[in-house]
Amino acid sequence: MHLRRLKISGIRLLQSVALEPGAGFNLLIGANGAGKTSVLEAMYLLSRGRSFRGGGEEALLRRGANSFEIFAEVGNASGGSHRVGLGRRSGRWECRLDGTVCSGLGELLRHFAMVCFEPGSHELLAGGAQIRRRFLDWGVFHVEQSYLDTWRRYQRALKQRNQLLRTGAREVDLLPWEQELDVLGTAIHSLRMAYLRSFERCVQADATYLLPELGALQVSCRQGWPDGVPLRDALAASRERDLARGHTGVGPHRADWRLVFEQAPEHLHLSRGQEKLAALACLFAQTAVYVECSGDWPVIGLDDLASELDGAHLERVIARLRRCESQIWITGTEKPSQLTGESSVMFHVEHGGITQA
Repeated sequence: MHLRRLKISGIRLLQSVALEPGAGFNLLIGANGAGKTSVLEAMYLLSRGRSFRGGGEEALLRRGANSFEIFAEVGNASGGSHRVGLGRRSGRWECRLDGTVCSGLGELLRHFAMVCFEPGSHELLAGGAQIRRRFLDWGVFHVEQSYLDTWRRYQRALKQRNQLLRTGAREVDLLPWEQELDVLGTAIHSLRMAYLRSFERCVQADATYLLPELGALQVSCRQGWPDGVPLRDALAASRERDLARGHTGVGPHRADWRLVFEQAPEHLHLSRGQEKLAALACLFAQTAVYVECSGDWPVIGLDDLASELDGAHLERVIARLRRCESQIWITGTEKPSQLTGESSVMFHVEHGGITQA
């Protein structure tokens, strides 16, 4: 999978830019604050429907603009292509696929996959469970066609139960929604675990390559309710507490997973540099699982990579990237010396404008 063309308008500093990238390494070079990260952010929006930076969708708008648009022509492994478009106007998403309005954002997101490393990626190790659930759910979404519908139905049932809890509903009113949550929540957990088994195998190899000093690696998972207990029984047991709190305290929406290293069983034992390398191992593992399941390679984005890693580790990461068949985007203030001699397409970014070198 690769971008053949990319057009962006109205996002942060980017007024209107158009790029024709190469299939391999693409470098976005410019001073800090020039708009390099906004290019990756636009691609990420096409893949996730949200930014990797905070502030919500309205924060994406260029100053003075009331809308933004992203258009891309996406080539795939079979030689075909799709035209995907995503815009935001008056607080509403506008999605197009091959010139036709999409039924929903999920339909569009299936046609472009991107994994991205950015300065906040260490939060995958150090941050809250919601960050890791999002990472996991995106991976499952792209390898299991039924997952999005199951997850959405679970969220609707969860919302209904929470509304009833806040009104002090009786058991008889809660039971139908608990039965629905049991079926859907159990299915979600099963799909997540199947994905994590493949992910664990892949991340073990990349963590050994990037972080050999930390020893063997396992992926631990907490399903969101007591092990060995059916979800319906866990919901019934927590009913009184949930009524007092006004929300549902057990279920896959409370799940978490973690990397557990032999020499650093708690994430607090990792340095910031090790957290970033572990996050990169997760990125490579997610790429590998995607390839195994789809037969295609996702686009890889790496924001300000040279400033995030020392020279020795950057060399190892670049060597690992060379083994990927992905289209790769790297931002920086200058071309990394480790890419000297590597065929690449270079774009200069300045004051929100982009020119190809």
